[in-house]
Amino acid sequence: MEIDYNVQPPHLYPEYKSTILRSPTQPLVPVAEMLKDKSLPAFGESAIGKFDNDLTKNARKDHDPIGERIKVSGKVMDEYGRPLRNVLVEIWQANSAGRYIHKAEIHDAPLDPNFLGAGRMLTDQEGRYQFYTVKPGAYPWGNHFNAWRPNHIHFSVIGHQIGHRLITQMYFPGDPLFEFDPIFQSVPKQARQLLISKFRMDWTDAEFALAYEFNIVLSGRSKTPFE
Repeated sequence: MEIDYNVQPPHLYPEYKSTILRSPTQPLVPVAEMLKDKSLPAFGESAIGKFDNDLTKNARKDHDPIGERIKVSGKVMDEYGRPLRNVLVEIWQANSAGRYIHKAEIHDAPLDPNFLGAGRMLTDQEGRYQFYTVKPGAYPWGNHFNAWRPNHIHFSVIGHQIGHRLITQMYFPGDPLFEFDPIFQSVPKQARQLLISKFRMDWTDAEFALAYEFNIVLSGRSKTPFE
């Protein structure tokens, strides 16, 4: 698999402080050719719960979670634009106030007892996925003075081969925090639009949820930038 480093962010980007600790300190080890086609575990529908792709319901206790309800949909493809079916897509995000359910959370914002902030599903025969959720809020993250993350949703995608593995982030159009965020800025300028979802008025659920399109490419020179 050929990776276009004009699209992917560098392993070491000092402005994004975590990369200093997790970037390679030794030369990369080439992967044997025979391993490139090794199949990954298959995921069956029995592993997916009824509401796993609906974050407005999968943790509901008393009422719907607070926030702007949205629908996030798209297609998972290979480098030739062919749809990839039965691919496991997982997402996680902050709630509408910009807070995660995590013991290391630093943001003093309210938790929502009706929102877990995580979901998963398998792509269908056309490589499509769809999640219902609430729009995540921005939050401070301590990378530098007054550092705030743009609104975003984390994606983990596991395809059919070793090369079909991706962790990335989906952003929302027109976010004013883009220019101040070193994670977003670490992505080469010409590739940043690949991480920004497209608002789709024609995909909305009328008077229920606004819709965003986010397509993911798992291989080749047009591979979606990784995090």
